[in-house]
Amino acid sequence: MSVFFQSLRVVWLTVLLLPILLACGRPVSAHGSVVDEGDVCLLTLGFYSAHFTIYQPRLSKHVEFCEDIPEVTESIFVMEFEHQSLREVPVEFRIIRDRQERGRFVRWEDISVIGDLAWETVFYQPPAIHPHGVLMILHEFLEAGDYIGIVSTVHPSEDIEYHAVFPFHVGPPFLGYWPWIILILVLVQLNYWRMNRGASKLKEKSA
Repeated sequence: MSVFFQSLRVVWLTVLLLPILLACGRPVSAHGSVVDEGDVCLLTLGFYSAHFTIYQPRLSKHVEFCEDIPEVTESIFVMEFEHQSLREVPVEFRIIRDRQERGRFVRWEDISVIGDLAWETVFYQPPAIHPHGVLMILHEFLEAGDYIGIVSTVHPSEDIEYHAVFPFHVGPPFLGYWPWIILILVLVQLNYWRMNRGASKLKEKSA
């Protein structure tokens, strides 16, 4: 019977440690062009940079999110420019569905090969100049899933374009293969217990 309880303990430890394993399996230092620097999320756009924050005021009030947002609801994206020259050039903002599962380390090169982004776009704001140094986007998500934000601008004096991409998830976190892994662990442990119980019975009969 002690084997059975030891097996159950292994399974329960796996279940309890699952949130930690999920957190460790997901990169938190950088997703695309957004870097989490602790108190501040920084979006890099060529030689430009901006503080980046997401809010969901209906549910989370003033809670700040760096990228992933927990609820399918109205969301506010805020970029506060760090460079004066970024206030003098047009900035474009777009959100697309990550239908091709490009992943957490998506780059602009992965986006540029798509061609026409219109069919994947869920939100688009045309290039506009923001002299006050703040870009604010309001968008209400209707579906949970993986998305990619794209911010584009140009060099103030040269014919150069800059693009920043940041993947993010909307809604509860995706558990991936972990439920299946847990199920397999449970079956393995139960089978191990059954085999040991059978072996114990054979020893008793032989004795």
